[in-house]
Amino acid sequence: MGEAAKTLELLDAEAYLALEERSPVRHELLEGLPYAMAGATEAHNLIVGNLFYGLRPHARAKGCRLFVSDMKLKVSSRTFYYPDLMVVYAEDPHPLYKERPCLVIEVLSDSTETIDRREKLWRYRELPSLQGYLLVDSRERRVEGYFRQGEVWLYHLWEGEGVVEVPCLGVGLNLDAIYEGVEV
Repeated sequence: MGEAAKTLELLDAEAYLALEERSPVRHELLEGLPYAMAGATEAHNLIVGNLFYGLRPHARAKGCRLFVSDMKLKVSSRTFYYPDLMVVYAEDPHPLYKERPCLVIEVLSDSTETIDRREKLWRYRELPSLQGYLLVDSRERRVEGYFRQGEVWLYHLWEGEGVVEVPCLGVGLNLDAIYEGVEV
């Protein structure tokens, strides 16, 4: 005889944060369901490092904080993500997660691209504080940006060369700097 089906229990924010505190594996939470996160490639890590290095002085000059992939972003009471990078300029005091970023950056890979382009794009754009969402491809020199302009979002694409606009910090990052040391 088969085993009885187990009831799937959805996690609220408190239960999720408790799970993350004791788990050796990081999880993103989507509508109460935890999903284990996979590791990243060398290219992904180099790009994140290059972005952090290039943005940190500008974030500090503006009184912002720049967080890399271990800080959670709460987008609703039952959904938390770990963005690759986020800039937070408003007071956002919770020590385990942030709620009011002005910029979120995700580095695309084969395993994350669909979620980053659809689910996260839709959810991040609902954050009132967010001014921009950048998608940086780890497989080719390509950066896509979504920028809030009043009530609408504008799209911009950089391929090969150029300077990527970085909203909320008021700077640009050259594609050469973003992809320094990365074989694409």
